[in-house]
Order: sequence, then C-alpha cells, then structure tokens
Amino acid sequence: MFNDIRQLKQFCTARDIKMADFMMVDLTGRWRHLTMPIGRLTEDTLENGVGFDGSNYGFAPVEKSDMVFLPDLSSAYIDEFAAVPTITMIGDVYVIDMPHNRKFDQYPRTVAKHAEEYMKGLGIADEMRIGPEFEFHVFEHISYKISPNESEYCIDTERAEWNTGMKGRNLGYKMPHKGGYHMAAPMDTFGDFRSEVTMLLEKHGIAVKYHHHEVGGPGQLEIETEFGPMSEMADKTMLTKHIIKNAAVAKGLTATFMPKPIFAEAGNGMHVHMHLFKDGRPIFYDEKGYSGLSDHALYFIGGILTHARALCAFTNPSTNSYKRLVPGFEAPVTIGYATSNRSSVIRIPAYAKDPDKKRFELRSPDGTCNPYYAYSAILMAGLDGIAKKIDPEKSGFGPYDFNLYNLSGEEKQKIKQLPRSLGEALDALEADSGFLKADKVFPEKLIEIWLERRRAESERYNSLPHPVEFEMYYDL
Repeated sequence: MFNDIRQLKQFCTARDIKMADFMMVDLTGRWRHLTMPIGRLTEDTLENGVGFDGSNYGFAPVEKSDMVFLPDLSSAYIDEFAAVPTITMIGDVYVIDMPHNRKFDQYPRTVAKHAEEYMKGLGIADEMRIGPEFEFHVFEHISYKISPNESEYCIDTERAEWNTGMKGRNLGYKMPHKGGYHMAAPMDTFGDFRSEVTMLLEKHGIAVKYHHHEVGGPGQLEIETEFGPMSEMADKTMLTKHIIKNAAVAKGLTATFMPKPIFAEAGNGMHVHMHLFKDGRPIFYDEKGYSGLSDHALYFIGGILTHARALCAFTNPSTNSYKRLVPGFEAPVTIGYATSNRSSVIRIPAYAKDPDKKRFELRSPDGTCNPYYAYSAILMAGLDGIAKKIDPEKSGFGPYDFNLYNLSGEEKQKIKQLPRSLGEALDALEADSGFLKADKVFPEKLIEIWLERRRAESERYNSLPHPVEFEMYYDL
C-alpha cells in the first residue's frame, strides 16, 4: 500500500488514523498482534523493528528469545473491525544479533520467501502462482466442554435440517442433508453475508472469483480467490480468514475452518490450485501432454504424490483433518492424479485449457494449516519431483480416470492411501523430510518442534474418552 513512511503518515493524517497494529504469525498459523499509537511509528520502527518475546509463539527455542518485528508497509490496510481508526501491517521477524539482526529462519514468512528463492536458484521457474478455495461453516452457536467427567460440544444453526421441527418462529426453509451445493435463496440465507465479505476482500486487494453455498447443509460456504504469487497468497490467506471470522462475529455469527465440524456432513477443505511461470511464461502447458500438461507439470505432480503422506503433516496438521479425509464426502483418500476427478488427490481441471491457465489442484489441504508452511512444503515437493524427473504414471500414481471411491478392497490395497490419522502423517514426515530441508528452507529445528507439538496434540486427543465409546462399551 505504501512505499515509505512519508506516504503512510500522509495517509494516516488524512484519514485520522489513531493506531498502528502489527500482525505476526505463530507456529500453528494463528495471528498475534501488538498495537501502538500512530505517532510512535517512525523511520526507526521500520529500520530497527518492535521488540517482543518470541518464546510464547511456539517456535523451537533459539539462543535468544528476544526478537524484533519489522512491519511491511506494502501490506498496510485499514482494519474494518477496529472501533478506533487503525492501520494494520504484517511483516517479518528477526532475531536480535550483533552486529546486525538476522531473519528468524523458522518464521513462516521467512520459510515461504526462502522456498521461492530456492525455486529461482534452481532455474526451473521464477514464480509459483496459487489460487486457494476457502470452505468454511457459519453457525449461530458453538459451545464445548472438556473435563475429567464430562465431554460435550453443541453446534447449531437455524437453517440446519435438524431444526425442521423447531418450535416457535420457524419459516421452514431448511437446507437438506448434504444438499447445499449452489442452493439459492430462501434456502441459502448467507448470500448477502458472502457478498459483503467478498466486497471487503476486494477492498483489501484479494480478488474473488466467486462465492456460493457448499454441499454441507448446515451453513457450509465457499469463497474462491484468484491466483497470485505464493508468498503473497499466504499473506492473503491469513487476511481472508481474519476477515471472514470477524465479519461473522460482527453479524452475531461464528465462522470456522475446521475440516469436519459436523458428523456425516461434507467437510471443509482448502483446495490449492497451482502453476509455475518463468519470465512470465507458463511452464505447465504442453498441448501434446496428458491433459495438456508439460513434463515439468507431470514431474511436479510426481513429486507431490511421492511426498503426499509427509505433506499431510503440514497441509492437514490437526486431528480433525482426518475426519474429513474419509470416503463419501468428496474429500480424497487415495494418492493419485486424474482429469476432472474429484476423488483423486490431484485433480486437473478440464476447463482450464489456455496455456496461462493450465494447472492442477491439490485437494487434500484444509484450513487448519499454517499457509506459509503448507504452500512452501507443496512447492518443495514439486521441485523435488522436477529435479528427480519423477514420472507419476511410472511411479504408479495413475492417471486414475475413474471413481476412486468405488474400488474393491483388493483394488484399494494396490493404491497408496493418504494417512488416516495425524499420527500417521507425522510418522510419514519423520521418515520423509529431506525434500523440505533442501537449502535449509525448512530448518531442522522447525521440523523437530513441529513433530513434537503436533504429536502432543495427537496424544492428548487419543487419551480422551469419547462419548461414542460409552455407547459401544459401557455395558461390557
């Protein structure tokens, strides 16, 4: 938004901006922030940063926990949800060192930018463009409780099928179970909400392709964005989630990107479309190749599929992720590629025919990921495939131009499967992390702490009694 402090100050004076807010990303992918009066933001702030204690952000310990945040003026935007006029910036984190501070190599933005530089250094491409699809649920109520003698959660939304018999005011238009895809008003009561969010996203430089109601009956929505450079889109992924969640709260609603908040309904993915460019020219297109894809594109696919199980540790890093990656809900479970096949991990859209639009999508990721790590890991896997010329067909990954959900048990055993739990994904990462460590894009310490923290979450989840266990076993 701004090139220098002078432009920022002029803008803030004209708009009567009172506060400057700085957003930082923690290990898990949550935004944290600190705020100062706008008068305190000076040239010195941009050069020397704002000090903070980084030990509480979840990263692997470094020799010094004192860090500094340097705001990125080009990322500045007006916070629509702040009562006091506030301008917000994201930025980069540095470790305090002598004689000069150094970039914190575990910081999510640092990893993403390092991955892009690694790609350029290989000479393969100079830009990875991605386009995420954001699936999420909007509810009117969410409560949960976990204690030694009690576990429960309750989700509710007026338009859910389970409220057809609701007493009192009930207009009757309820979304059918797994029947929400592209449904129109009055069944779809969130059209205006999505349009309002879309206008906010567009206002903040996030181009939206379209929005619609998704398959899930109880308020599952989707907003799909246009393509952009990988690091930029990681920033915009964070901002998109921030806007959606805060816009919902402003309406007295609550939004979640949890992969599977409702049993037996469609889950929330975050499909990632991608393609590579060099000197502005697409390198994924070849009219003679399978589905119009070049060798580079197929090798890239080969790399992703070869490392698909390890990738899940970053693209699907929650225990809830693996309640979505089950058959029957348009989420992939087998490791393969195909054209126009939504049951495969990698789907090649048949409608994307132009060279500049020729691409594929990875359908496994979900919104619980840290987007910087997830997008970077995908890029590193693809680059490994190109460097090693991993042919996905010769490697046994397809193409599977048939419904992978309808395979027999014997046929399923012949095709590699995605992990069925977070523990399996972490085991896969521990056994297959070398592609991430190339050029130290993912530092060893980062992978170690990621495994440690996520294993702790998995173990906590596995140790808790579940209500269904009482149904199945209490009387034995």
